[in-house]
Amino acid sequence: MPCILLTGATGYIASHTWLALQAAGYSVVGIDNFVNSSPKVLERLHTLGGQVPQFVQGDVRHALALDRAFELGRDQFGGVDAMVHFAALKAVGESTQIPLDYFENNLGGLLSVAQALKRHSPDGASKPLVFSSSATVYGNPERLPIREDAPLTSTNPYGSTKLIGENILRDLEQCDPSWHIAYLRYFNPVGAHPSGQIGEDPRGIPNNLMPYVAQVAVGKRPHLNVFGKDYDTPDGTGVRDYIHVCDLAEGHVAAVRYLLDKRASLTVNLGTGQGYSVLDVVHAYERASGRPVPVEFAPRRAGDVAACYADAGLAAKLLGWRARLGLDDMCTDSWRWQHLNPQGFEG
Repeated sequence: MPCILLTGATGYIASHTWLALQAAGYSVVGIDNFVNSSPKVLERLHTLGGQVPQFVQGDVRHALALDRAFELGRDQFGGVDAMVHFAALKAVGESTQIPLDYFENNLGGLLSVAQALKRHSPDGASKPLVFSSSATVYGNPERLPIREDAPLTSTNPYGSTKLIGENILRDLEQCDPSWHIAYLRYFNPVGAHPSGQIGEDPRGIPNNLMPYVAQVAVGKRPHLNVFGKDYDTPDGTGVRDYIHVCDLAEGHVAAVRYLLDKRASLTVNLGTGQGYSVLDVVHAYERASGRPVPVEFAPRRAGDVAACYADAGLAAKLLGWRARLGLDDMCTDSWRWQHLNPQGFEG
């Protein structure tokens, strides 16, 4: 089976994708610098996947580190057949505080990855690349559910790096038809592996809802701040499209398969098509954990929208992929991870 090179390989989504690719029969090589992840992920991938992870510690902005990853793929599996580019800084709020860092890391990393794939591909050979994009490229959506042909814009530096990244890759496709790229626009990944051995382990104060709820449930934080209770939604709180990280991982497997089989590019949303409110998540987490999640309401935050959820029909049509797991599954698996690892990987 083909060998797939993952960047940012020990991160939250990438680690779940690593296991999903192995389960589908692919060989995997990973590269990461552990800026937002832990080396202990590798131990758990070994335990869960039954294979010693083939891994290079390094920064994707450094050509030599990427060259070592390609050489490892060649030595162990006969060569790298496709890449999945996860490596990026990803906190919207943080991106407004250190925008230059986000531009340098996310765009510099993408350019370095593309150069490495070109460098290690024979002239004229297919260059299959899965790009980890984001629903932030839709900005404040004009209508719901959001389709892939919706207007594109960005409202923060993180979103800009994803939108500019997409534009860079589309220009590559126009200039060289050997580039075959899957643009995967994620909505809100949550949950954890059902084993409870890998999951989301944010550094410091969580930027996203579910890990914050999890830390309240496990007793690390006293309560959840809910920003806004007067939106035009069923219960007045913001509505988002949450997708189980294992479903998201399977979406990457389907995208890799598409690129290798079809030798064509595609752009798809990866979401459930179902919107859940903040209070929906809180109540589901209380059911999953058997513990209360105290809530305090606060004023709306600037830039937040009332609702955002995907039209996921195109992914079903092109990839044969649909999300299978619902909100209760997401919360149950998140709680298992949080309960077993109250301090994350470093506990």
